[in-house]
Amino acid sequence: MIPYTRPSVDSPVFRDTDGQVIDYGNRWDGSPPDDTYSVDTHPERFAPVHIVAEALIAYLCENYDVAVEEGEAVAGDLLHPAYHAVVRAVRLRPNDSACASLTVVFTAYPGVYLHAGLLNDFHYPVCGCDACDSNWQAEADDLERQVLAVAAGNYSETLERREGDPWVGYAFTHTDGASSGGAREPGISRERFDSAEAILMKTPQGWPRWPNTASTS
Repeated sequence: MIPYTRPSVDSPVFRDTDGQVIDYGNRWDGSPPDDTYSVDTHPERFAPVHIVAEALIAYLCENYDVAVEEGEAVAGDLLHPAYHAVVRAVRLRPNDSACASLTVVFTAYPGVYLHAGLLNDFHYPVCGCDACDSNWQAEADDLERQVLAVAAGNYSETLERREGDPWVGYAFTHTDGASSGGAREPGISRERFDSAEAILMKTPQGWPRWPNTASTS
């Protein structure tokens, strides 16, 4: 299998009112100014994340045995509707039903939502405000790491019944480390919870690796 390589991207350049290039990701030495919270000056800086998502979809389709469904309807896989208009949605379902599926949702923001497995959504960016100071490169890094971890069988989900909303967790193992998290997840229907619980009980060690296509086996 040929390793994934990020496509060449022309990084957009933005300037402040003084004409200086804005170095997103390195703007603040310490706490950001109060007036940068809830201000999103250049959301278009995240447009290259769409290019990276397209490349990941193409790579997964070429190297893994998956069925592809495309259409706005598959954005319904998300636990909660996207905050911005959906411009494209693609579901990649491995032809081994024991594996986790991925749904990639492109929004007009521009940004990407990723639904991985059964009960976890990931956003790129989580927040694009000036205070958070994220850049497209960091968001693309996270997207690539998490998508490739799912395909490699290095992703797991946990689900706990708790009083009130259930607790939904996740864990990724990457070549350079691991990441995990979780939170109470409101709004999950009883049917979706019960279905996910039954499936996750069969995968206590995490989701297995996606099967390769015949040409890359």
